[in-house]
Amino acid sequence: MLHKNKSAQVDLLNGPIFPAMIRFAVPLFFSSVFQQLYNTMDTVIVGHTLGETSLAAIGAATPVYDLLIGFALGMGNGLSIVTARSYGSRDRDLLMRSVAAALVIGAGIALSLTLLTRVILFPFLEILNTPPEVIGEAYSYVSLITLFTGVMLAYNLCAGVLRAIGNSFMPLVFLICSSVLNIVLDLLFITRFSMGVAGAAAATVIAQGISVVLCLIYIVRKAQVLVPKRRHFKPDAGLYREMTAQGLSMGLMNCLVSAGSAILQSGINGLGYLVIAGHTAARKLFQFCMMPFSAMIMTVNTFVSQNRGADQPGRIRTAMKRAYQYNACVTVAITIFLAACAPFMVRIISGSEEQVVLSNGALYLRVVAPCYVILGMLNETRTALQAIGQKILPVVSSVIELIGKIVFAAVFIPRFGYLAVIFCEPVIWCFMVAELLAAFWLNPYIRSGRRQ
Repeated sequence: MLHKNKSAQVDLLNGPIFPAMIRFAVPLFFSSVFQQLYNTMDTVIVGHTLGETSLAAIGAATPVYDLLIGFALGMGNGLSIVTARSYGSRDRDLLMRSVAAALVIGAGIALSLTLLTRVILFPFLEILNTPPEVIGEAYSYVSLITLFTGVMLAYNLCAGVLRAIGNSFMPLVFLICSSVLNIVLDLLFITRFSMGVAGAAAATVIAQGISVVLCLIYIVRKAQVLVPKRRHFKPDAGLYREMTAQGLSMGLMNCLVSAGSAILQSGINGLGYLVIAGHTAARKLFQFCMMPFSAMIMTVNTFVSQNRGADQPGRIRTAMKRAYQYNACVTVAITIFLAACAPFMVRIISGSEEQVVLSNGALYLRVVAPCYVILGMLNETRTALQAIGQKILPVVSSVIELIGKIVFAAVFIPRFGYLAVIFCEPVIWCFMVAELLAAFWLNPYIRSGRRQ
């Protein structure tokens, strides 16, 4: 039997389903809070200290950052799916071999990404129509982050394998430590050492590096089941193919989403730096409000993976229904909050008194807020499909999103301006969720649990 540290791990294979999901999701929620905190502190400190131009530079660089973090998160989650399944099936040898394979595959992917971004980064910012007055700062910010892509991937991989065995608490502890450090370094590098936006990037990289070190120390000392021996690194072609396919599938899925956002950003960049600044602040708030949903999405990933390994489709069906109900309740609360507080929150994040910044940001948040229920359902269902072994159908939804954003950027934004930006994603989400719900609930394995 696999070792189980009851103080840190949640049993997702037995007992009441929704209480276990909530216990697992709560640390993930706070992890998302601190993840967004040290991302947002860059924006807040830059906006208040350096002004709208520097804030727009970070906003223009955000699609590149999102592309990398999305791929890293997708790879981490994808590579850990086999680990979670083997944990559910109580196959300790496969679990350790899967961790060894994840380390090898992750190292190769990190090196390839680092080299690729060195070549394409500046031309990519030019393709996004980054305004000349901010492209230099945007490049200085994102070039440092991309140089350390491996650090980003390493943290997501470590956190992913810990979650795979039911431990969502310890990654939170490590993230809190690195988030506090990031805030301190932001203030030090930007306000005292006058490093500009490059200081914000340096603070982010150092903080992520600390979280990786803390994760590794904990795994070696307290989670020995995740520490492979030399024999576990023996190449297994079938396992490597399966894990590479899972990792790249989820990574590609997130990349397509981020690529769509980059294309959309290119349309926004043509609307002027004040619009960029307002949208940047609004997106930070959007991401904060997304955190309760992100926690449930990651919970669904682990829950479905473990129960797929344990061959319990009935528990998977019930868990998905509870996740959808959770989405509806949280969406109501967020919609009420943003209806009342959106302009005030945009002002806090941006540090701006410009009416264009405040009004556009507030309108974006108020329109998008009721659609969180669709976005949550979309991502949970897509993640669940990945967890039961589907690699192509989840990617189809990302292709739908990419095509939709291309159409909006090329056709509707030039005609309707920022209003088209606001309605772009909610419209596309409706098409995506229809495809995903059909793919999941008509899946033969999921239907086999309908009477359980």
